Amino acid sequence: MDQETFQQLVDTVERFVRERLRPREDEVAVNDTIPVEIIQEMRELGLFGLAVPEEFGGLGLTLSEEIRVGFKLGGTSPAFRSVIGTNNGIGSQGIIIDGTPEQRAHYLPRMASGELIGSFCLTEPEAGSDAGSLRTSARRDGDHFVLNGTKRFITNAPQAGMFTVFARTDPESRSASGVTAFIVDAKTEGVSLGKKDRKMGQHGAHTCDVIFDAARVPVAAIIGGEANLGKGFATAMKVLDRGRLTIAAVCVGVAERLIADSLAYAMERKQFGQPIVEFQLVQAMFADMRAESFAAQCMVEETARRFDAGKTIATEAACCKMFASEMVGRVADKAVQIHGGAGYVADAGIERFYRDVRLFRIYEGTTQIQQLVIARNMTREARRKTGG
Repeated sequence: MDQETFQQLVDTVERFVRERLRPREDEVAVNDTIPVEIIQEMRELGLFGLAVPEEFGGLGLTLSEEIRVGFKLGGTSPAFRSVIGTNNGIGSQGIIIDGTPEQRAHYLPRMASGELIGSFCLTEPEAGSDAGSLRTSARRDGDHFVLNGTKRFITNAPQAGMFTVFARTDPESRSASGVTAFIVDAKTEGVSLGKKDRKMGQHGAHTCDVIFDAARVPVAAIIGGEANLGKGFATAMKVLDRGRLTIAAVCVGVAERLIADSLAYAMERKQFGQPIVEFQLVQAMFADMRAESFAAQCMVEETARRFDAGKTIATEAACCKMFASEMVGRVADKAVQIHGGAGYVADAGIERFYRDVRLFRIYEGTTQIQQLVIARNMTREARRKTGG
């Protein structure tokens, strides 16, 4: 996309967030649903296809471009971004990266338009970060596989029309090597949903269990075809590298929103005859907030540039996700402190963000998993260099 057109897109998204999304944040939080007209406007703006290649009807943004849009989308309740998040990230990227030409042609145009919502089924009741304990099974039966198992905390599952499902095709394996990725239509017989989860925050963004009870899917449903049997976890990791970076970008956007709201409040709120922004201890909090948000922004932008240049970013993406998600939690905490009692009650919306951002440290790899990824990759690289 040429820079003038892309800047128009960024400006349009920023205006959409300011004029259409922010005024409805409280309504979404109370009703736990995104208004249908807002979703339709998202479709018309092309937001469901930001990361889908142009040949399939998307905008085909580079990762550097996508994270700039993510900065703007972070300026409102994360639930709004969650509506389009899976179609641009974990719900579509497996097909984009490893899918067959037929799979891409069949699913991606409808995902880019927002007609079809995709969802990513990896986590289970007793398996999240540990692929070795994944229990959902896929048993070969002629030209089909029969899926049995339960997936948990699946984002956008209540609205999804298709699922990327990770299931164990090698019953003898207890490692990631025995896992295969399937595309499963939500209307497949044997597929059902649990009740919507009641969450601490991010109301309006829905998750629930997805249950597979002898659900039959054709061999052609394997992402990448039969040649990719047992290679599903490799697909998952490719998808999560990009997803972690886009989440980090949203964290930066939310932090900037909280900083701006807190600064506006501190310039108006008076104590001891002057605005509280004049007090040095309050200024120290603002300095910490600004420095940390800026650091996260720089990390995300640099890592996106490396990705677009064709470099491997597994370690850097983990660094970004870990730092940015922890950073926005600290910023939200300071925002509550600056607002004082007004930050603790619901009227200002600060307490809502405080609850919303807590999830960023958990999904698509907890902070602790990012730490393991970073440290293990560091060790592997050091051994490679030394021949150890």
